[in-house]
Parts: sequence; C-alpha cells; structure tokens
Amino acid sequence: MSKIQKKNYPVTGMHCAACANNVEKQALRQEGVLSASVNLASALLTVEFDAEVISAEQLSEAIRKLGFTLIIDEENAEKEQEESAKDYYQSLKRRAVVAWGFSIPVAVLAVCLPGVWWVNYLLLLLSLPVLLYAGRPFYVGAWKLLRRRTSNMDTLVALSTSIAFLFSLFNTFFASYWISKGLEPHVYYEAATMIIAFVLIGKIMEEKAKGKTSSAIKKLMGLQPKTARVLQGGTEKDIPIASLKEGDKISVRPGEKIPVDGKVLEGISYVDESMISGEPLPVTKEKGARVLAGTINRNGAFVMEAEQVGQKTLLAQIIRMVQEAQGSKAPVQRIVDRVTAVFVPVVVALSVLTFAVWLMLGGENRVSYGLLSAVSVLVIACPCALGLATPTALMVGIGKAASVHVLIKDAVALEQMRKIDTVVLDKTGTVTEGKPIVTGWYEASPLSDVQKHILRATEQKSEHPLAQAIVRHLDAVPPAETTISKFENHTGRGVTAEVEGKRYW
Repeated sequence: MSKIQKKNYPVTGMHCAACANNVEKQALRQEGVLSASVNLASALLTVEFDAEVISAEQLSEAIRKLGFTLIIDEENAEKEQEESAKDYYQSLKRRAVVAWGFSIPVAVLAVCLPGVWWVNYLLLLLSLPVLLYAGRPFYVGAWKLLRRRTSNMDTLVALSTSIAFLFSLFNTFFASYWISKGLEPHVYYEAATMIIAFVLIGKIMEEKAKGKTSSAIKKLMGLQPKTARVLQGGTEKDIPIASLKEGDKISVRPGEKIPVDGKVLEGISYVDESMISGEPLPVTKEKGARVLAGTINRNGAFVMEAEQVGQKTLLAQIIRMVQEAQGSKAPVQRIVDRVTAVFVPVVVALSVLTFAVWLMLGGENRVSYGLLSAVSVLVIACPCALGLATPTALMVGIGKAASVHVLIKDAVALEQMRKIDTVVLDKTGTVTEGKPIVTGWYEASPLSDVQKHILRATEQKSEHPLAQAIVRHLDAVPPAETTISKFENHTGRGVTAEVEGKRYW
C-alpha cells in the first residue's frame, strides 16, 4: 500500500529562474516523486511523493548534487531558511562592496589612461579581488552545473566575465602579437569587473523583494501564541506550544489568544473568531463548545481541552494551504518555465553567432569588437526578472489576500478571477465596519436622561458584544452619579442590576 505525502521543503542556494527549474527537474527525475513545483520567490519546493519508494533524505541528497540544499527538518525549517537567507544577503552585500570598491578605480583608469602600457598591469591587479572573491560564487555555481550538464544565470555571468578577463590577460602579456598584425591590443578589465558589480546589486534588490513577499505568511503565523497555560496537578504552568499534547487542560484568560483547537470544559466567554469565520461579532462559548487556535478570548475565562495540536490545528492547515497556493504555478508561469529551460543555451548560442558574424564582416578590429559584442549578449541576459516577476506577484497577491482573511486556493484560481463579473458575499462583516452600532430606539415611553445613564452604566458591566454598541451610543448622555449594585448576567436573557434600591432588567 502506497504512502503518498505532500510536503513543502525550503530550498537554499537558488538565485534565478533557471536554478528553480533545475531543482524542479531533478526532483521529478527521482523514482517515487509524483509531482514537484518550485517557487523561486518563496524558495519553496512543493513535492508529492511515495514515502515507501523515496524518503525526504534521499530527495535532499539528489538536490544537493546540484549544489542546492533542501531543508527537511520541518520543526526548524523556517528558522534555518531565515538564517540561510540572512547569511546569503550579508554575503551579497560584502561581495558588492568589494566589487564596487575595485571596479570604480578600474573603470576610471581604463577611461582616463587608455593605451598606457603599465596601466594594464595595474588594472589586472585591481581586477583580481573582484573576480576571485566577489565573483567566485558565479564560477563555482556554473562549474557545478556544467558537471551536471545543465546551466543557469551563473553560467552567463561566468562566461561573459571570464572571456573578457582572459582576453584582456592575453592582451596584457602578449600585446606584441596584435601589434605585429597592425592591430591595437585592447583590454576589457573594466567590463569584467563592472558586470559582476552590477549583477550583485541586482541580486541584492531581488533578495530584498523576495524577503518582503513572505510577510503575509509570517503575519498568519504570528496569530499563534508562543506559550500555553497548562493545568498540571492543580497548578498552572506556562509551556511552549510545541510541547502541548492532545488531552492537555489549558487555562485561557480574557484578552488571550487560544493556543490550539479544542473544546471548553468549564467557564463561559465570548471569542472573536473573525479571522476564521469572517463574523465580526464574538461568539458565545460555553461547556462543550469548540474553540480554534489563533482566535481571541474577548471576555471571561475558561478551561479547555486540547484536541488538535501542532500541524493539525485549523490555523496550521490554513497557513499550509496559503503556502501551497503561493507555490502553485499559474498557466502564464508554465510558459515562462518552458522559456527559462532553454534560455541560457539559446543566449550562449546567440553570443557565439554574434562573435562569428563579427569575425566574418567586422573589418579591421573585428576580433575586439566581436568579443565585446559577444560578451554584451551574455551580460544583457543576466537579470532574472523573467523568472522572478510572476511568482513574486503571485506570492504578494495571495499573501496579501490571506492577511485580510481572503483565502485563494491556487494561482490558477487567481488568474481566472479576471473573468469574474459578479461577487456574492455571505458575511455582513465583509461589507460593513465589522462592529454593531445603534441605529434607532423603540421606547414604550420616553426615557429620561437619568434612566439612559442607568442603562449605560449597567451595559458597561456587561460582557455581551452588543452592550458596547449601546454604551457608545449613550456616551453623549450627561454624566450623573450612579451606583450599580447586584449586577447579574443571565446568559441569553440579558442583565439585571439595582440602583438606589430599584431593580432594573
């Protein structure tokens, strides 16, 4: 009997659409994997596999061979991904500082002192830190992928900069070769270094954009409290949510978030479930009533029994559903993926063709111009907006919707929404302010200001959601000295109180 699992695993080390495409292909090649989809914007692999045929560890090892890391520790996946993203971002900034620090002098010297023999040696020395440190990840990444007979945007950067650098290196030490042919030896150290500097700036901007897209998911996760107050042996003890077990008895006080799904054992309260149901008014919870993780206990205290904990809670399922929706691909994205799969090889072919045409038709300086044009073709193709724009837009859209309690099933549904011409809403809180207000009074006999003040003072003591609407409406009543005594709340029947010996209902 097969054991099909669907999991979301963070992937570190992906920096372009081709990276995501390679990870997805590698996952699909593994026996036992039924489907796989990679979202570059969230750096997430959504994979469906038969656990009896392939394990998460085997899948991780297959991805590692490409030079990427699959985080399969579900408990600490978010923390590991955040730390990895933070480390990568800091590394990008350090490499960008070095790249620009050396590239600017290289560019200035190349422009101001062209043709001076000793300048070329100085340019070579200034270029080495840029290529060996700032640009090293591009060359390492391209080499790893070359060994696997695949490519990504690193391949384009590595090719363009190494060709420009090696050609300049040859012209620095063997300038006489070109001079003997009546040609002036040109160097392009500034091109090699500035390419790396600009690409690093682009990558920093991409990382910042990707970092912002996950804010809605983090907002949803923030709805879960970090600790719960468990009753053990007659005493209350705060423990982490991760340590809760089914059957634990939990004390919930007014104003607190409910930690897990369960049922009320004792007590009565009003719980704000608007983040789940959309209903703006708090719901009465008595013994036996079901309560949900992330909802807010507005009034009263109660004791509940945990029934669903961890990933089984409704809130956890909603978060997982939003993550899967963000990782899904719209039809337009599948077109982009097909283009991305052949993008790098096509660009390299065009670059070679450009160089060949210059050699045939370029005239006197055809080698230099041909090389510069070929490198330009490779460089222009480096930015990865093609593969990043659509998934980033999908993540932002679906995440923003989730943050205002609108759940979108997947990217296909989002794309199809453009055809909608009628929307039907079944929750009044969706189209109103989400809180009750008094719209009018129906009096058997006119109420005096004193009676209105007694009514206001009595309702102030009530925990009923509608009571606050009455209090707000009567705020304009002139203040008066009123002492409320013997206040009682009769569930479902209103309240009673005494004022100066008189009983009011």
